[in-house]
Amino acid sequence: MFNYRSLNPRIVTIGGGTGLSTLLKGIKNYSSEITALVTMADDGGGSGILRRSFGMLPPGDVRNCLLALSDIEPEMNTLLSHRFEKGELKGQSFGNLFLLAMNEIYGSFEEAVKMASSILRVKGTVMPITVNDVNIEATYDDKSKAFGESILPAEAIKDNKKIKRVELCPKDVEPLDGVITAINRADIILIGPGSLYTSVIPNLLVKGVKEAILSSSAKKIYVQNVMTQHGETDEMSVKDHIEAIFEHSDKIFDSIIINNKVLSEELKKKYQEKYQEQIFLTDEDKKFLKEEAIDYIEGDCLDDGDYARHDSEKLANMIIDYYIKTRRVKTYEK
Repeated sequence: MFNYRSLNPRIVTIGGGTGLSTLLKGIKNYSSEITALVTMADDGGGSGILRRSFGMLPPGDVRNCLLALSDIEPEMNTLLSHRFEKGELKGQSFGNLFLLAMNEIYGSFEEAVKMASSILRVKGTVMPITVNDVNIEATYDDKSKAFGESILPAEAIKDNKKIKRVELCPKDVEPLDGVITAINRADIILIGPGSLYTSVIPNLLVKGVKEAILSSSAKKIYVQNVMTQHGETDEMSVKDHIEAIFEHSDKIFDSIIINNKVLSEELKKKYQEKYQEQIFLTDEDKKFLKEEAIDYIEGDCLDDGDYARHDSEKLANMIIDYYIKTRRVKTYEK
């Protein structure tokens, strides 16, 4: 029987939100050489409050990734995931406050993440993709614009319009030291899952990231979201998602993983009430993938619980199985 864990591939993940942390929970069982590159454009919720009040970078997505890769007692995980229910801290995460304290003690968000990683016994590396103060500006199909990650979907919903393009503000955003090196050394680069225009694409607009991915000999895989996102990807097909990414960053991946398990009728109805639909490969998508020479891997990677999301272990299995079947032996310096 093949020992998957003996491969220990160097894996780079690029994204944000709960999709990225879900992915990390699964792949950490197959590699100790994981680098999670996390979006820094979040300006909503508890992260947005801390960003505005203390001038720190948004901690929420980093916190989720740290916990996903951590080796700590369940009670500690529960503590750091806890959200306050009353008073001025209502809705704020204790884990965010932990990173705020570390940020003040060590003088920078980069050092705060490094020290938190040590304390939480993180398996791998969690890196903000940049430590620049960055925001997102969207251009819609009616040529109007909106500024700020948290309001982009709401603006689309309010005026019944679609996001066509996003840009970083400022445009010339430098990657954190080590980001490009991690991409260059990777055996597998995973793009997504996560919000298309507010988590995935913004990372690809950071200076040098797109170019590093394009020149990499790694297996480059896009993990397609399970559902559309209201205000961001309404009615978008697999082809539409891929074209949006390529329009912002060129053809940066050569394979895609997508779930093919259908939601229960009860869960489907629940999400339809939120104007969200499940995403499947269509014949048109398959024709497009063939024309673009993009491999596709379909399978059941759906969580069996009460939410329409990826199952960490199923998704990791699909990724590693595909890597084993298609990998080329690389030579590189340790």
